[in-house]
Amino acid sequence: MAAASGSVRLQRCVVSPAGRHSASLIFLHGSGDSGQGLRMWIKQVLNQDLTFQHIKVIYPTAPLRPYTPLKGGISNVWFDRFKISNDCPEHLESIDVMCQVLTDLIDDEVKSGIKKNRILLGGFSMGGCMAMHLAYRNHPDVAAVFALSSFLNKTSAVYQALQKGDGALPELFQCHGTADELVLHSWGEETNSMLKSLGVSTKFHSFPGLYHELSKAELEKLKSWILTKLPGELERQT
Repeated sequence: MAAASGSVRLQRCVVSPAGRHSASLIFLHGSGDSGQGLRMWIKQVLNQDLTFQHIKVIYPTAPLRPYTPLKGGISNVWFDRFKISNDCPEHLESIDVMCQVLTDLIDDEVKSGIKKNRILLGGFSMGGCMAMHLAYRNHPDVAAVFALSSFLNKTSAVYQALQKGDGALPELFQCHGTADELVLHSWGEETNSMLKSLGVSTKFHSFPGLYHELSKAELEKLKSWILTKLPGELERQT
């Protein structure tokens, strides 16, 4: 049975801004990880936290659930998959439940005084896929979206939603390692091309020799892009 959104409050790891909080970043981990785990991984790669003067970084943890690619084993995953492939149906029921749960997290930020267009969504691997569903199917008024080492299935509900819609869409920033053997680089490229053909403004950065992992160069490029989408007070005045 799918859990109602009201019954699930996600654990979250938060990195507060150094100055006045005027924007928020929700960064979703990959399968089997946690918010704290992703924060520590980024800290290890950068030799410091991903921090900003004005942006709060929120790393939520996916609830435990059975995960079919683990033969039904319990894992911290945002949704279920029938298999890790871009050529199979999406497990839409579990994706839609989690869209509702993550909407509560977005609503918390809005209630605290952060405008929706000052909230940025993204993630690594499964987290990036979840962020694309959340933004393009439920919250197209967020600031922007990023997806690192991520993909959408060939018949994704995201594509179907964009075919029906006609409003403004958030920009997508994608990064992918050319040596990724779990989520193929070509799957990421195909996702980017499809979204671009459906009206999404996209950026796609390939990282030669990078496997299914994060790199310092990738995270530094991501940080620079985030600041163009969520500028601080001084940048917005100039």
